[in-house]
Amino acid sequence: MPAAPPAVSVIMPVLDEERHLRDSVRHILEQEYAGEMEVVIALGPSSDRTDEIAAELVREDPRVHTVPNPTGRTPAALNAAIKASRHPIVVRVDGHGMLSPNYIATAVRLLEETGAQNVGGIMHAEGENDWEHAVAAAMTSRIGVGNAAFHTGGEAGPADTVYLGVFRREALEQQGGYNEEFIRAQDWELNFRIREAGGLIWFSPELKVQYRPRPSVRALAKQYKDYGRWRHVVARYHSGSINLRYLAPPTAVCAIAAGLVAGAAVHPLGFVIPAGYLAAIAAGSVPAGKGLSLKARLQIPVALATMHMSWGFGFLTSPRSLAQKVIASRRPAVMASTQA
Repeated sequence: MPAAPPAVSVIMPVLDEERHLRDSVRHILEQEYAGEMEVVIALGPSSDRTDEIAAELVREDPRVHTVPNPTGRTPAALNAAIKASRHPIVVRVDGHGMLSPNYIATAVRLLEETGAQNVGGIMHAEGENDWEHAVAAAMTSRIGVGNAAFHTGGEAGPADTVYLGVFRREALEQQGGYNEEFIRAQDWELNFRIREAGGLIWFSPELKVQYRPRPSVRALAKQYKDYGRWRHVVARYHSGSINLRYLAPPTAVCAIAAGLVAGAAVHPLGFVIPAGYLAAIAAGSVPAGKGLSLKARLQIPVALATMHMSWGFGFLTSPRSLAQKVIASRRPAVMASTQA
């Protein structure tokens, strides 16, 4: 008789997720997985109906539990949920992520086949209105995010980090969980320690999570400014982690700013630089918008420019003091042989 699949704990850091939380949990509870499962939702101080919806989910299904996260910070939420969970496989899901039907079963199989400590796949952005369709198109195009495999897809294989992640609990406990100083990029930092300890991080396009984009230009700008800010922290934390893809947005911001200043103060030829950038994203939007409505296609350049400029601005303005604070909290990787 075949052994039962390992039991799984799904952990969810949640803050202001009334729009998507119920649907996200439904995609978890309806997984095509034969093993035991629990869902632990770490609740931040939301200003909407998130807590009420979470309480309804707890009443409706005994597999769902909640724990408080008074700080509202994602890594603190993840650590609280890990501590409250109990199964050997830990699946991270965000409150606006929708797992594909066989996500957990596939991830557990890949953990077994590869021997990895963490496996993850594609962040498949899908919108629910014209603006969100435009953002999703930008997020899944190379002109928007470069060659990031978890956005655009790619071959299965070892990776530096993956989207969300399905972990062996022993790897999380060995490393002491997430570093709570990393308000963003906490996945990268944890996976860095796992790799330093000799563990394998595995990317597979078989794993897909539907992701709901930010609902406005302002929200998208804040998201990408934070991404850029924390990517610079990571670059200072680990100098070998930067590459040309990460330098492209801040370079574009500097070049466009210089072009605007030169065009206004020196010679109109300076405007060639920002004009060239706008022409490039307009051209890149054409293939990205295939199959979308005209209104959505017209908004793709806005989404691209918002992502590029906000990310670049966040990178350029990331304070060195933030990186110094994070570096001071550095946790050395814990090798299995030295674990207490």
